[in-house]
Amino acid sequence: MSKNLSICMIWFLILNMTSIVLFLFSLNFLLNDFCLFLEWEVVSLNSSSIVMTFLFDWMSLLFMSFVLLISSLVIYYSKEYMMGDVNINRFIMLVLMFVLSMMLLIISPNLISILLGWDGLGLVSYCLVIYFQNVKSYNAGMLTALSNRIGDVAFLLAIAWMLNYGSWNYIFYLELMKNSIEMEIIGYLIVLAAMTKSAQIPFSSWLPAAMAAPTPVSALVHSSTLVTAGVYLLIRFNILLCESLLGQILLLISGLTMFMAGLGANFEFDLKKIIALSTLSQLGLMMSILSMGFYKLAFFHLLTHALFKALLFMCAGAIIHNMNNSQDIRLMGGLSIFMPLTSTCFNVANLALCGMPFLAGFYSKDMILEIVSLSYINYFSFFLYFFSTGLTVCYSLRLVYYSMTGELNWGSLNMLADEGWIMLRGMMGLLIMSIIGGSMLSWLIFPTPYMICLPYYMKLLTLFVCIMGGLIGYLISNVSLFYYNKSFNNYLSSYFFGSMWFMPYIATYGVIKYPLVLGGIIFKSFDQGWSEYMGGQNLYSELIKYSQLNFFLHNNNLKIYLLLFVLWIIFLFFYMLF
Repeated sequence: MSKNLSICMIWFLILNMTSIVLFLFSLNFLLNDFCLFLEWEVVSLNSSSIVMTFLFDWMSLLFMSFVLLISSLVIYYSKEYMMGDVNINRFIMLVLMFVLSMMLLIISPNLISILLGWDGLGLVSYCLVIYFQNVKSYNAGMLTALSNRIGDVAFLLAIAWMLNYGSWNYIFYLELMKNSIEMEIIGYLIVLAAMTKSAQIPFSSWLPAAMAAPTPVSALVHSSTLVTAGVYLLIRFNILLCESLLGQILLLISGLTMFMAGLGANFEFDLKKIIALSTLSQLGLMMSILSMGFYKLAFFHLLTHALFKALLFMCAGAIIHNMNNSQDIRLMGGLSIFMPLTSTCFNVANLALCGMPFLAGFYSKDMILEIVSLSYINYFSFFLYFFSTGLTVCYSLRLVYYSMTGELNWGSLNMLADEGWIMLRGMMGLLIMSIIGGSMLSWLIFPTPYMICLPYYMKLLTLFVCIMGGLIGYLISNVSLFYYNKSFNNYLSSYFFGSMWFMPYIATYGVIKYPLVLGGIIFKSFDQGWSEYMGGQNLYSELIKYSQLNFFLHNNNLKIYLLLFVLWIIFLFFYMLF
């Protein structure tokens, strides 16, 4: 066991030091407006060569720094969280492969090398989702893998279409793609791929299902790696979204995703699924502001969100550990008394998510909403932005009310206490970043402040929406209003909103069951049926017959030759007669 712990510590130190170095490099690149394009010739044979290209700019270096920081703290946290696991080495290796795939995706300006990282993420995420090896995990893993395969196919089609240009380095052709009507198809394919990876409607059902993975994996996946890969890819392709039909379609879809996830989280009672739906809501926010053309704002929110979301999952993991692996928030209560340090981290992360002034989430969310207020945007999208922000505060306060206040509803005899210092130290690192990260990043990414001039009421609208959302979240959770709760009277509508608009059922039947059944029928009827009978097998049997006849004829049997000669004479006789 001590050997396993030392491996966790070694990787924690390596990743942490690399993160600090990359952060310093990103500062240098950002201040000097510097960009480094590296080409590594892997193989050269005559006139053919295989070249790997890497793009290092302030954005890729800063994102890699954050990914490595979070993954180092997650590995450190796993040292205690996964202590009882016999195969912890395998777990650490899977996490490292996951991080490596993300690194490859971040620094690639080439569609082929992006596909390596993209598929690496898909494959390793499947291995991590089915890590606990039970039926629920297998189903969740299959849903995750097959949903993401749709995007992978779109990506492969985009690679095929890029052959029109003579190179897969998309970064050189973005302007040309925007001005070329027939090349917009690459934009549509890339957006489809990004929608599956970042779980936008109608591919949202896999994201809450992926909660079957261990909690440290959830902290990594839902903060800075798998789900943000699609957003990061679209940040690179942002020029295709500006003032185009594609951007308008994405704005509508991502706005609906944000609204659907926020609404669904208010009906959910599973602690990890509430946080997963919150991730889905924030991904919708990133995608929607990106589709309006503000790619730096989307990147800013991506980084700040990564910090407090990883912290939120770590705290949830500590709570679940203490609750003897129970995730139902109705069984919790009074955790702030039993687990003060964990509760402090949990509440800070929740407040950062809600956009509490001067925490990490405030700087990005407030600026996004003010930019939306300043932009030309229709009423529907405007409503989705602000209502979804209110829903975020609503489910966050509901979660805090259920878990932190009142009496514990779990058991009379319990051993609730703050987890060991290893897990708490991992949380403390992210706690500090969740407090100072937003301010630090806003000075770095936006050295010249935005001038946002809004009317007084518009300026206060964000604050008003947040306060109203929090108030409603408190009121619908308060036990004294239980008798006025209409969710049981309107069971069907509650079921509809609480099950992500029936998307898991549609995805399970539409993506897994019926396509696989149809594939099986086609395989049996055509591949093993008619095409086999009329094709390969039939040809084989006919050739056997003719070869046997040929062999029989060439066996030098005198009787056969005499018989054939007699028949030939008879045929000639009748031919001459008639």
